[in-house]
Amino acid sequence: MGTIDGLDLGTYGIYTFDFEHLLATGMREAIRELERQGWRAFWFPEVGGHEALTQAGHLLAATERMHIVNAIAQITPRTPSATHSGAALLAAAYPDRHVLGLGVGAIARKPLAAMAEYLDELDALTDDGRPPIRRILAAYGPKMLELARDRAAGAHTYHVTVSHTEQAREILGPNSFLGVEHAVLFETDPDRAREIAREHLVPYLTTPYNLAKFHRLGYTEADTSGGGSDRLVDDLVFWGEPASIADRLRAHVAAGADHVAVQVIGVEPGRSAVSQWRTLAETLLPQPVTV
Repeated sequence: MGTIDGLDLGTYGIYTFDFEHLLATGMREAIRELERQGWRAFWFPEVGGHEALTQAGHLLAATERMHIVNAIAQITPRTPSATHSGAALLAAAYPDRHVLGLGVGAIARKPLAAMAEYLDELDALTDDGRPPIRRILAAYGPKMLELARDRAAGAHTYHVTVSHTEQAREILGPNSFLGVEHAVLFETDPDRAREIAREHLVPYLTTPYNLAKFHRLGYTEADTSGGGSDRLVDDLVFWGEPASIADRLRAHVAAGADHVAVQVIGVEPGRSAVSQWRTLAETLLPQPVTV
């Protein structure tokens, strides 16, 4: 499980927005702590903080074994040539440790056409015998998943349900990689857990493409309005005790995910998720946690 073109990321990894606005020293300390805890893969987005490939290089340089996954590097800010040059350097400097996750991000024209055109330009560039660039695509709908199957090593999904994972695996087939992000919250009180989860979900329940994704999965307008129904919130954010959270994450693997990137939410401003990451490592990872 967890293999992208020969890279073994393990079955579970960590996903976070937290690094987007950390200073370089803070990123270095946090990623080294994750490596000490036994995590083998770290996923991070590009949403207005650090430039994606530069940040990936910094994290690779700070670690010895960790796989670093751009999830995602947006195609809008960089030309295909710039993306190829940066990713090729990372592949050569840190063999078998970097994964280039590409996504459309904020773009006016049709996302499927934009991604296909971008991939055409990437594929026209030669590698000159350099190490391979492993790439995956952010994908939700059937056509983008098909593109990820046919033009990349696989797909990365974000804020999806276990049923979506089943559908994605069916489209991708048995040989393409499927990495699934899922949010978790260490809170056992249902009212408090759902309150925090709804705050987190506001951007995803107010954007048309996310709403379309949820409606395709069978959720109604009533489910996606008013902050989200309990059913939808509980499906998108796994909350409770660590053992019950782990069991729900394992459902993605049973449904066809090769790898689950776990995003801890509900951490107080100014505090770190390090302790929650450690608890997850003790619960999910096969190897003992080191100090």
